[in-house]
Parts: sequence; C-alpha cells; structure tokens
Amino acid sequence: MDIIKFNVGDILVMKKKHPCGGDTLKVLRTGSDIRVECTLCKRDMTIPREKLEKNIKAVRHED
Repeated sequence: MDIIKFNVGDILVMKKKHPCGGDTLKVLRTGSDIRVECTLCKRDMTIPREKLEKNIKAVRHED
C-alpha cells in the first residue's frame, strides 16, 4: 500500500463527493486520525487516516 503524504493546510481531492456536493477537503490536523474541513460547506470532520487515504484522488500541496 502506498503512503500518501500530506500536511496541515493541504487540499485533498477525494474520489467520492461529500453530501453537500464538494469533493475537496482542507487538512486541519494530522495524526492517526485526520481532521479535515469541507471547502464547500465548511463542515469539520475527524476521519481515521486509513479510511481517508483510500479515498484520496490527489493532493494539492500548500505553497
């Protein structure tokens, strides 16, 4: 399994859309659980790293 590297502030493009219709999440905190925020509706979620990594399509790194 490939390890996907991302940091706080990065934008994750997901394979599946959030119920609001957005497909991008901003990383707020990393660790074994990742805290992310939907960039469309601003919903704050904590998702286990393993589950989140399976659904990432691309990572847009912070400049």
